[in-house]
Amino acid sequence: MPELPEVEVSRLGIQPYLEQQVIATVKVHNSKLRWPVPADVKLLEGEKVTAVKRRAKYLLIESTHGTAILHLGMSGNLRVVDAQAPLKKHDHVEIILATGKSLRLNDPRRFGAFLWQRAGEQHTVLAKLGPEPLTALFTAEHLFEMSRGKKQAVKQFIMDNNVVVGVGNIYANESLFKAGIHPKKEAGKISLKRYQLLTPIIKETLSAAIKQGGTTLKDFSQSDGKPGYFAQELLVYGRKGEACVTCETPLKEIRLGQRSTVYCAKCQR
Repeated sequence: MPELPEVEVSRLGIQPYLEQQVIATVKVHNSKLRWPVPADVKLLEGEKVTAVKRRAKYLLIESTHGTAILHLGMSGNLRVVDAQAPLKKHDHVEIILATGKSLRLNDPRRFGAFLWQRAGEQHTVLAKLGPEPLTALFTAEHLFEMSRGKKQAVKQFIMDNNVVVGVGNIYANESLFKAGIHPKKEAGKISLKRYQLLTPIIKETLSAAIKQGGTTLKDFSQSDGKPGYFAQELLVYGRKGEACVTCETPLKEIRLGQRSTVYCAKCQR
């Protein structure tokens, strides 16, 4: 599924087309997504888009009346096309701009979302989220304090959106490998010194993925249809049985929280 870098790349792709533009119409072709698309999204009609932001894996299209909250789910993607272009299968919601362009949410599995947040309110999906990993609020000290007393595996710990948002499966695998930390190690047994090593690695890994346009594995493509290229730089994810790039030991794979976890038994302790 799209992770934080892919969502950020999508935001960067659609932002120039939407910001400061007037929304002419919102068309809901299929309201049965992860949650029903609320009728209030029609309040966007006639509104100017004041900002296109991201919070965790949610895209926020802001206006004076409120904010449309988009989530790409497992297989969703966004495209900006001419409003007169034929709909594709699984184009569920579109925002038609006065410029004649249309932002379309395409989601074959329908695990995505298109929600509404009134001005001055906070939607429940955005409540209780941890800090953004690419901001100064995400620190080693924060991870250390949050981890005290936790027996949870560190990989699941850093993937917990209450701890830090957006560190999905791919980037948790990669970051722990670079930091030399075994993914099953209890979060509460990791020292501040090791969190001081891991934190900047998480930031660097996510930033590098954004620069490369995300990681295209099965479903993700950028808003212009081009693939992301970070998959070419993956060191462990999806490389079960292949040689470790550091020590040439065959990489192992286990399941943690029902997610594929690939690591080097020699390099990660």
